[in-house]
Amino acid sequence: MQYTTFGNTGMTVSRLCLGCMSYGGGDLPDWALGTKGWHVNKEDAREHFRIALDAGINFFDTADVYSIGLSEEITGAHLNEMAQRDQIVVATKVQGVMGPSPNQRGLSRKHILEACDNSLRRLQMDYVDLYQIHRWDPKTPIEETLDALDSLVRAGKVRYLGASSMAAWQLSKALYTAKENHWHRFVSMQNHYNLVYREEERETIPLCTDQGLAVIPWSPLARGFLTGTRKREGGSTVRSDVDTFAKDMYYTEDDFVIADAVAAIAKKRGVSPAQVALAWVLQAPGVTAPIIGATKAAQIKDLIGAVDLKLTAEEVAALEKPYRPHPVLGHAQPSAKNMRRASA
Repeated sequence: MQYTTFGNTGMTVSRLCLGCMSYGGGDLPDWALGTKGWHVNKEDAREHFRIALDAGINFFDTADVYSIGLSEEITGAHLNEMAQRDQIVVATKVQGVMGPSPNQRGLSRKHILEACDNSLRRLQMDYVDLYQIHRWDPKTPIEETLDALDSLVRAGKVRYLGASSMAAWQLSKALYTAKENHWHRFVSMQNHYNLVYREEERETIPLCTDQGLAVIPWSPLARGFLTGTRKREGGSTVRSDVDTFAKDMYYTEDDFVIADAVAAIAKKRGVSPAQVALAWVLQAPGVTAPIIGATKAAQIKDLIGAVDLKLTAEEVAALEKPYRPHPVLGHAQPSAKNMRRASA
């Protein structure tokens, strides 16, 4: 495994982060977000964490909304059993819907403080290394949000603060507002970035590079679109059959041309398409650690191999050439209704 510093901080993370959205499942109420049909239960998830830790992955990302906290419970249970707390980096998120009440969501001071305590309880940890706002909350003044987050750092419940998927102007506003008020600033951006969605290269990634923020892309394989299992006539996995959210984001003919380029290079190099797609993200300027997810242990083993896969300049050019601009995707969380259909 390779390691790097986390943006301008002194913290060191593995070049891959294990995303834990897949862990959970169960019967979820109508308002809840979570996987359905392709989730991984606690018992099966154990092998995933063991493989990741044995490979040297020390960075793990979850969120309170993943199966209404069950992902955090599974993540905490396995990491507490298998790892020393001071050797791993644990990240979680706040903002999404956690109950039927209007106060059980968003980025108000009330919800942030309560949500953090609940996440720590589920993780069975005294602190989280990286606490991220899952999306921008237009209903709450950013000053209220940043002040609440700063208080968590000062209370010792959080080590660093991060953001996820928002407009560059919003991230910039949050950064300068925190600086003006001497609050702890965001040190990372978890954004939507992969070979078929590169709009983040226009403003957000350059802003992160300029301000020294770590970039930890979600969906580096485009929700499995770049793994070779999605075909023009239909998918070949349970997730590809039910994930309509992915089909709303990708699946244009231009996207399939990129997937074909990935498959061609993978065949030539004797590796999987997933490794090629992930290797491209790893070499992209500004990227710290892509967040990988899996439903099978073999998938994690395969993705770990991407760390040592070096693409040539010619291969990078061939992968990037077919790209066509996309509308902004991923700045708002999908609704529970769409997640039920999409199993996101």
